[in-house]
Amino acid sequence: MEHETPVQLPLAGIKVLDLSAYIAGPYGCALLGDMGADVIKVEPPEGDNLRKYPSTLAAESRAFLGVNRNKRGLCLNLKEAEGYEVLVRLVREADVLVHNFRPGVPERLRIDFATLAAVNPRLIYCAMTGYGAAGPMARHAGYDQVLQSMTGMCAAQAKADGPPEVLYGSVVDYYGAALISNSVSAALYRREKTGQGQAIEVSLLGSALAMQSARLVWAEGEPRRIERDMRSGGITGIHPTREGHLYLSANTPHFWRALCGHLDLPDLADHPDYDTVKKRAAQASALVPLVRRALARASAREWAERFGQSVPCAEVRQVEDMFDHPQVQAMGFMRPYRSEQTGDYLGLAQWAQFGEAAKNPAPAGAAAGRAAPGLGEHSRKILSTLGYTADEVDHLLHSSVVQ
Repeated sequence: MEHETPVQLPLAGIKVLDLSAYIAGPYGCALLGDMGADVIKVEPPEGDNLRKYPSTLAAESRAFLGVNRNKRGLCLNLKEAEGYEVLVRLVREADVLVHNFRPGVPERLRIDFATLAAVNPRLIYCAMTGYGAAGPMARHAGYDQVLQSMTGMCAAQAKADGPPEVLYGSVVDYYGAALISNSVSAALYRREKTGQGQAIEVSLLGSALAMQSARLVWAEGEPRRIERDMRSGGITGIHPTREGHLYLSANTPHFWRALCGHLDLPDLADHPDYDTVKKRAAQASALVPLVRRALARASAREWAERFGQSVPCAEVRQVEDMFDHPQVQAMGFMRPYRSEQTGDYLGLAQWAQFGEAAKNPAPAGAAAGRAAPGLGEHSRKILSTLGYTADEVDHLLHSSVVQ
C-alpha cells in the first residue's frame, strides 16, 4: 500500500539511506520516515538479519515489520563494483545516510564519511556503533541486552537477594533509535545554517548510559556503591488486587490524600509518619500491607476506573490491549498496513502530531501507512529514478548486484 507523505510533516523532502540492520538503526530511520522523510532501506542480498528472527507470524518477522515502516526497499550488493556505483548515485541525491557497521567495515566497503562526503558534501552521515569509534571495545559487536548487562541496568532490576534481570523489549535499541532521530534532525538544522553535512556517531553504550542519567551522579566523598534510585513514595509500584495488578504513583500530597480517601484510610492521609515522600518510602514495610489489604476489595480495573484523574495509576495490561484502547484510538497511534507476505495488519504510526494534527489527531484507521518493504520490493522503481536506462535496470536486476 503506497504511502503519501503529508506536506506538513517537518522532514518532507528529506531523503534518507538506511544501510543498518536489527533494531536501533532501522527504527531510528523509521522515526525519520514518520516525520516525512523518504527512507530507502538498502539491504545486502541476504537481507537484514532481523527478517530471520523467530516470529509467530508465518511469513515474516513481526519485529522487522514493526521497526521498518515507511520505507522503500532496495537490495544491493555493495561488494560488487556495479552495486557500489548504485550506492554512489543514491548518495549524490541523499540528505542522510545511517549505518550500523562496526568501525573499520565502512572503510573496507568505501562507505566511510570521508569517501561519501567527497561525493556529497551536504551529507549527514550517522554511524550507530556498539561502543563508539575509539577505545579498547570499539570493534566489539554491541547488542541491547549485552549493554544492559554491562552498564548496570540488569543489576538494578534485581529483586532483593535475587539474580539480575533483563529488561525485555530492546529498550537500549529503542532509545538509541530516538537518539539517531534526534541527532540527525539537529544536524539537518545546522546544515540549513552552514550548508555543510557532518558525521554523527551514536552508540549503544552511550544510549544505555544516557538512559540512566539519574543514577550516574557520583558526589565527592560518597562511597562507590550506594543506593542510586529514587525509590520514591513507599507505595509507588505494582500491587495485587482482587483480580489483576495495579500500578500506583501517589507521591504528591494531593495524590496521597486522594488515594487514602479512595481506600478508606483517612487516618493515613495526614499522619505525621507518612506526610512526605521520604517518610512514606522509609515506612514502606508498614504502609504497603495496609494499602494492599484495601486494594483486595476490588479488581485492578475497578480501582483504575474509581481513581480516574484523582490518583495516577494503571491496570497492568497486555500489549495486545493497546490495539483497541480508547485513548490509543483517539490519538490515532495505530494505522492499517498491508504486506504482500502477511496481508493486512495494524501497527504503530504517528507517535507525534504536527500542525493541525496536534489539535485534531486522525482517528485510528484514518490513513494507511507504508508497510515495511519486502526484500528488494522497490528496487526497479528506485533504479529507474537514478538515471539508469530500462536495459541497464534489467541487467542489474538479473545480476548478482541488485534484487
